[in-house]
Amino acid sequence: MSRRRTLGTKKKLALLLSAATVAGGGAFVMATTSNATPPGPTTKSAADSTVCQGLATALGNNERFIEGQRANPDAQSEARIANREAVIAQIKVQQEASGCTVGESAQGSQAGQPEQPAPSQPEQGQPEQGQPEQGQGEQAGGDAGAAVGEQVCNGSTVTLSGEDGAPAASSNQFPVGTQLKVTNLDNNKSTTVEVTSVSGSCVLLNNAAFEQVREEGKFLIRRAVIEKVG
Repeated sequence: MSRRRTLGTKKKLALLLSAATVAGGGAFVMATTSNATPPGPTTKSAADSTVCQGLATALGNNERFIEGQRANPDAQSEARIANREAVIAQIKVQQEASGCTVGESAQGSQAGQPEQPAPSQPEQGQPEQGQPEQGQGEQAGGDAGAAVGEQVCNGSTVTLSGEDGAPAASSNQFPVGTQLKVTNLDNNKSTTVEVTSVSGSCVLLNNAAFEQVREEGKFLIRRAVIEKVG
């Protein structure tokens, strides 16, 4: 009887030791798992996200505008450049907040815009067809000669400049004071705005105007109808 009791005690000890070993191993695994560093957030490029593409396009448009001002400066160029540099800084803040690659630049607002046919040679002494009158704008041309109610900027995508203020637009085609109607075909929202400054795009909306027509969470309008209304 005594021997059986001794063996029973040894078995109990062995079982307790085994249980302790398993429990200890599980605790080690749990501790290792809990102490593991979670992977950091990954940044998205313009190719991965419509939001990032829109912001990259806005950044590229502003950079191109600055390049144009530096290439052909006038008395107001420094003020315009300072304004656009502040806009670029704000766009970079939006890129970081959206998980995009900060500083990524693109100029996709002109993508898909069909090439314009070469104008026919005018007769001597006659103005060239579609040429704006003197003083209509620094870079006006092309669609600037369109009639009121005519669709313009065919094939252009639309994004935002990052500028604040009342709803407005900037353009490299239309002089200041031109009224343009922009319709987002993806949600059928429209806004009519006045061109108030020059940019590197056919039409670039400021923040307030873009908010009136954009889809939630998107900074690029791929399917837009743009009309000259005044």
